[in-house]
Amino acid sequence: MKNYKIVIIAMVLSVAFFPIACNEGFLDQTDSFQGTADGTFTKSSDVVALVNSVYDTYQNSDLLKKCIWYRANFSTHDFFNWGSDVFWNNYQIPATFGGLTTFWNNSYIGIARANAAFDVIARAKEKGIVTAALADRLTGEAYFLRGMTYYYLAASFGGVPLELNAVSDGLGPRATREAVFQQVVADMQQAERLLLSKSDLPQSELGRATKGAAYGFEGAARMWLKDYAGALAAFNNPELNKYSLLSDFANVHEYSQQNNDENIFEVQFQLPPGGSQSWDGSWQPPGAELGWIDSFSWPEEITQQGYDYGNPALWYSYQPGDRRKLLTIVGPGDTLASPGIIAKWGGIKGYIPVVAGFAANDPKYKADDGTILNTVGTLTRPWYGSDGGRTGYFCAKKWRDPNLTGNYGQSAIFGDQNQTLLRYAEILLSRAECKVRTGDIGGAMADLKLVRDRAWGGSAPAVMQDGANFDGSPAEPITDPLQMVLSEYRHELTGEYSLFFNLCRAGDTEAIAFIKKANGTVDNSFEPVPNPAPGPTNDGMKHGLYNTTPSLNNLLLPIPQAAIALNPNLTQNPGY
Repeated sequence: MKNYKIVIIAMVLSVAFFPIACNEGFLDQTDSFQGTADGTFTKSSDVVALVNSVYDTYQNSDLLKKCIWYRANFSTHDFFNWGSDVFWNNYQIPATFGGLTTFWNNSYIGIARANAAFDVIARAKEKGIVTAALADRLTGEAYFLRGMTYYYLAASFGGVPLELNAVSDGLGPRATREAVFQQVVADMQQAERLLLSKSDLPQSELGRATKGAAYGFEGAARMWLKDYAGALAAFNNPELNKYSLLSDFANVHEYSQQNNDENIFEVQFQLPPGGSQSWDGSWQPPGAELGWIDSFSWPEEITQQGYDYGNPALWYSYQPGDRRKLLTIVGPGDTLASPGIIAKWGGIKGYIPVVAGFAANDPKYKADDGTILNTVGTLTRPWYGSDGGRTGYFCAKKWRDPNLTGNYGQSAIFGDQNQTLLRYAEILLSRAECKVRTGDIGGAMADLKLVRDRAWGGSAPAVMQDGANFDGSPAEPITDPLQMVLSEYRHELTGEYSLFFNLCRAGDTEAIAFIKKANGTVDNSFEPVPNPAPGPTNDGMKHGLYNTTPSLNNLLLPIPQAAIALNPNLTQNPGY
């Protein structure tokens, strides 16, 4: 599973001496430690650690969960937030939201470290501190990580300052969005030339960027630029043929299947032997990389959190026989389908809160026949949370780590499951979109069929359609090739890190129309749909939902107010 652990070592030059665009304290930093690059990077491991520190900027729950994951999923309304961040539900994200500041700061810290690394690696190579082969690989990783960071910044905020030098005053204006994505393409092309292939990466180095990952992000950036022919060339590169779909969709997100043949780039997390995963402060021993990313998506009835919950419209939208359904979203009366959860816990019935609640005669943890509950609530008693404000539906993709107990405050709530940012199924779907755009409809349908056949464990139905509308009525067949691709983006990738970005990449009006149709939205009001009383059927299905669709202004996040306060040359996005 995990043989490679990215470890951050406090590198004086990468943090203290290079001004960073997001932090005013770095703008006039002096060399107070009397350090130099030659004096600091004296061993090969020092240089490797500098590049590792760029990877480390992504090992952050606020960045991955509260920004990239929230944006990818709350903005589609496949999932909603409960708690202090409910403004995501109606596209009213404030510029003062702390998660955005973390996203911006960590991104520019990582970019500054990558920029610093180029010269350090070159000088270390000249002095024989690192071999030419290692220097190439590390330089390629720095280009990849810088390009990937600019990819998420541009996809989220639009144009952002382009910092490409190790030393900067951090006061640059926003470049155009197009210029940023062009830089992503340039960085990925440099990375492609220098990185190792997946087949050449030692087992001990799993988790590092590869040539295939660079081609994947290059193609994605070209799609934002509407260069579909160029994107198709990137996606067709033989390096990406070294990845493949797993035969069983159930294994794609399993804890035991991390760094598998389908996953192209994963942010690595790890719990050292003997480490704790609780809230008591000992959950982060030296060398630990943990997060609450997955446990936030569990029901409050198990974690006492339940900060994410699902839209029943997503549950209804899967066609009959699609095995992705219960591996993506589970609702009242559903059992968990994760092989790892079943093997360790026997399903929901084995979790500590469920066992304790059943012993205490709490009806929340009883099946309708009086036995211990082994489903996500029941049809008669859905898991709406203590305030009745959730839907009873939850993200099964983030319910796959069997080491998490859900016993909030007492045992495992922080997990070390890797977070996958790009996998081969997404490459196939992106390639299908490019083929639609360039007139190769037959080729597009062939790529879609590969993904859909895996979802059915054999042969998918020839006719593509949503399983049912939001109200449960039969859905119409999908006949437009682009809409077929958008539908497959949703059913394959929701609950991960890319869906909303892919919809926006397809076009602003296309994204708005798709989200509106997918969720049965009829207007743009920001009022919550009233909560009906729970009952034995599906009359509770609209609990906590928001009957809104994004406007054009909502397709970008606001520039963090803290960043604007530090850099007067930044301008805010419209509508904020």
